[in-house]
Amino acid sequence: MTSPPGVVGVFDRAAATYDAVGVPFFRPIAAGLVDALAPRPGERALDVGCGRGAVLELLARRVGPDGRAVGLDLAPEMVRLTAADLADLAQVDVRVDDAQRPGLPPRSFDLVASSLVLFFLPDPLAALSRWAELLVPGGRVGVTTFAGEDEAWRAVDDVFLPYLPQPDPGGSTTSGADPFDSDEGVEGLLAGAGFESVRTVAATLEVRFRDVDQLLDFSWSHGQRALWEAVGEERRGDVRAAVAARVADLGLDRGEIAFTQRVRHTSASRR
Repeated sequence: MTSPPGVVGVFDRAAATYDAVGVPFFRPIAAGLVDALAPRPGERALDVGCGRGAVLELLARRVGPDGRAVGLDLAPEMVRLTAADLADLAQVDVRVDDAQRPGLPPRSFDLVASSLVLFFLPDPLAALSRWAELLVPGGRVGVTTFAGEDEAWRAVDDVFLPYLPQPDPGGSTTSGADPFDSDEGVEGLLAGAGFESVRTVAATLEVRFRDVDQLLDFSWSHGQRALWEAVGEERRGDVRAAVAARVADLGLDRGEIAFTQRVRHTSASRR
């Protein structure tokens, strides 16, 4: 089967190992988002960009058999695997659909959740406005975004830079502040989409890897896979060696490798 193009294809190819290399990452983050939304039994919940179901499963268990939990993802393999994983939960429905503009009826959900997805979308404000339409009055929305990684993890990630194709110097550029750089920026997106009572809860996750091999497996299993694919097969061995050297230079090769990841859970209500 041919993978879809672009970022959707990256996640489609990553689906088999996504959240499945023995590193607790997406599920602890999902728990924070679901807690912020406080689903109640019998509610109708939507997970936009559901991936392998970290948020969706928690939503389904919180709304219970009298509720409904729908997961959307544009990557068909993510949808196939997640549907199989959650097949024992009758209240779950997983389908291929576009996070930017889901094809669902207005006012059909009590809450919308989306973890580590919004910054991938071509027009985050328009997407949030569409999600608002899917909510009943007083319904809740919650989005999780990155709030920065520690300097050591960034230093390891930067190993990729010399191996990546250089951007076209004549290509277009963008200017202005990135809303995902701050709590206020993300809160402004939700307010701009018509939500009220916007609030942010910060969370910090310690991410541990048993060795460099597990760190590299993890980087292949999510969106960073795009960097590996851009490097090209002939130079991937060089990148692996460079990552191992950087980890050693940072003194992180003495037992477990540990990094810190900060995230923000931003939630609000529909007017």
